[in-house]
Amino acid sequence: MSKESLELLTRGTEEIIPEETFLEQIKSKRKLRVKAGFDPTSPDLHLGHTVLLNKMKIFQDLGHEVIFLIGDFTGLVGDPSGVNETRPVLTQDQLDKNAETYKEQVFKILDPKKTEIRFNSEWMNQVDPSEFIKMLSSYTVARMLERDDFSKRYKSQQPISIHEFLYPILQGFDSVKLDADVELGGTDQKFNLLLGREVQKHYGCNQQSIMTVPLLEGLDGIKKMSKSLGNYVALEDSPDDMFGKIMSISDDLMWRYFSLLSFKSSQEISNLKEEIKQGANPRDIKFLLAEEIVERFNNGRGSKSKENFINRFQKGNISQELDEINFEISENSELLTRVLKESELLKSTSDAIRMIKQGAIKVNDERVSDPKFSLKKGSSNLVLVGKKKAAKINIK
Repeated sequence: MSKESLELLTRGTEEIIPEETFLEQIKSKRKLRVKAGFDPTSPDLHLGHTVLLNKMKIFQDLGHEVIFLIGDFTGLVGDPSGVNETRPVLTQDQLDKNAETYKEQVFKILDPKKTEIRFNSEWMNQVDPSEFIKMLSSYTVARMLERDDFSKRYKSQQPISIHEFLYPILQGFDSVKLDADVELGGTDQKFNLLLGREVQKHYGCNQQSIMTVPLLEGLDGIKKMSKSLGNYVALEDSPDDMFGKIMSISDDLMWRYFSLLSFKSSQEISNLKEEIKQGANPRDIKFLLAEEIVERFNNGRGSKSKENFINRFQKGNISQELDEINFEISENSELLTRVLKESELLKSTSDAIRMIKQGAIKVNDERVSDPKFSLKKGSSNLVLVGKKKAAKINIK
C-alpha cells in the first residue's frame, strides 16, 4: 500500500485499536473483511453516514472485502449509544421499508459489484435459545454498567431496559458470523466495537481491529448531523438543494467537511487553506467542496448546481456574503413567521404570512407554503425572502 493510500484511509479517524495489529493487517497481502453496520431507523442516509461509507470505499478500492450490514434485527432492539433514555422500538414493517431505501442509496458511494450486503436477521432469526444463552454469557452486567451512558442513567435512576444490554452483544455476534477483520463505527460506537472483540474471543475467533471516526456536525456546526434536528444533507436531496445546503455552512465548518468528506489529499487541503491566507474568498473554496460532494452523488451535476446557485444569488442581486443570524428559542421549534419578524427580515408577522402564501419564501431552497411552518432548534437554515433578501439563520 502506498503512503498516500494509507494517509487517505486513516485521515480523520479518531482511534484505531489496536493500531499495531491494524497496520500489520493493512500491510499484509491478505484481503480483509471490513464491516460496518447501519440500523435502518430512518428512510434516508445523510452526509454524516458517508464518513463511514467513504472509508469503506477506500478499503474497497484497495482490494478488500467490504460488508454493508443492515441491522434489520438489531434495529428492533435499538442502539442505546449516546442516548439518555430508552429509544422507541420500530416495527418490522418500518425497518423493512427503510432497509430498502438504504440498499438503493449506498451504491451512490460503494461499488455494487464489490459490496457484500447482508442483513443480521439472516442468522439472528435462526439462533436457538441455547445459542442465545451462550452468546449472552460473553459479558457481565457489571462490565456493561461501566459504559458511560448506562452508568449515567443508572446513577440518575433513569430506566434501562434489559433489551438494551443485548444490543452491543448482538453487534459483536454479527462480527462472529461475518468473520470480520475490521469494523468501522462512529466515536459513539466505541463501546460496542470493543465488546465485539470480546464476543469474538468468547467464540474462539480472531479479534477484529476497530476504526472509529468522528460524528459529523450538522449544518449548524454544533450538534451531530441528524434528520430529527433538521441540520442534515440527505443523499436523496436534489443536486441544487445539496449544493445550497453545503454553501450555507460556516467557513470554519468547511474545513471539518473537507477533512471528513472530501477525497482530496491532505496536501491539497493545506494548499486551499494557504490560498485563503493569501486573500482568496472562502466562498470560492467552499464552491470546490460543494461541487465535489454534489458530483459524487449526482454524476455530472456539480458544475451545473454551482451555476444555478450563482444565478439565484447574483442575478437576483442577493449578496453572496450572507448575513448570519443566531436566533435563540426556549422551545424545540419556532414559527418561521416570528423568526422573519424578529430577525427584521420582514416588518411584521402579517407580512411574513402574506409572502409565504404568495410563495415568496424559501428555506434551504425549498418553497414554504404553510404559514405554520417551523424551524427546529439546532438547525441552520438558508432563508430567501423574495428576490433580494437572504440570510443564514441558526436556531439555538
